[in-house]
Amino acid sequence: MTADEQKRAAGEAAAALVEHDMVVGLGTGSTAVWFVKALAARGLSVKCVATSEATAALAISLGLPMLDIDAAGAIDLTVDGADEIGPGLALIKGAGAALLREKLVWTISRRCVVIADAGKRQEMLGKKFPLPVEVVAFGHATTAVRIGQVLSAGGIAATPQLRFGADGPVRTDNGNLIYDLACEAIDDPAALAAALKAVTGVVDHGLFLNLAERALIGTDQGVITLFS
Repeated sequence: MTADEQKRAAGEAAAALVEHDMVVGLGTGSTAVWFVKALAARGLSVKCVATSEATAALAISLGLPMLDIDAAGAIDLTVDGADEIGPGLALIKGAGAALLREKLVWTISRRCVVIADAGKRQEMLGKKFPLPVEVVAFGHATTAVRIGQVLSAGGIAATPQLRFGADGPVRTDNGNLIYDLACEAIDDPAALAAALKAVTGVVDHGLFLNLAERALIGTDQGVITLFS
């Protein structure tokens, strides 16, 4: 199976977990798209909370009813992708620059399921994908200096890199900027998460720890399930 076929299989397997009358969190990214499409195809009576404007637009186009996060209260099940899946279902997320909204949705969800292709599994976080950090635009360069100091203190030799797109620096749906940290190896994700969160100017980071209940991984042999 190609990586896209694996993503589709994982997304469709996750859609099978949804039941009538659930409030469902919809993730962002190429794998989450397959979940949203599969969920819409089931025709269930559900209400949805999107983690990005792009996901909301897709869901509306497919006829899924949407809720504002503040109107939702608790979310029954959130399904989302990941850029890296490490031991204990520790995750790196944020390739789609939606990490803050994703984390806001995840943290009010009773259950969170991560879906991915087999290539996302890693023995240690940070080896393949840079860790995204969302920062406020005002004074972002000085914030990046403080982030670099946190990395250095933690023994990580990485320089924060401002993320650019075709039209200049990438802006999140919240109007913030993204810095990517090519850590190569994150020995202590919890310590790094806490240190980054404490930096003035940092809104949030792409380390999702102790949030995923299970992972559905598409492989050449079918979808496998990993539990935290």
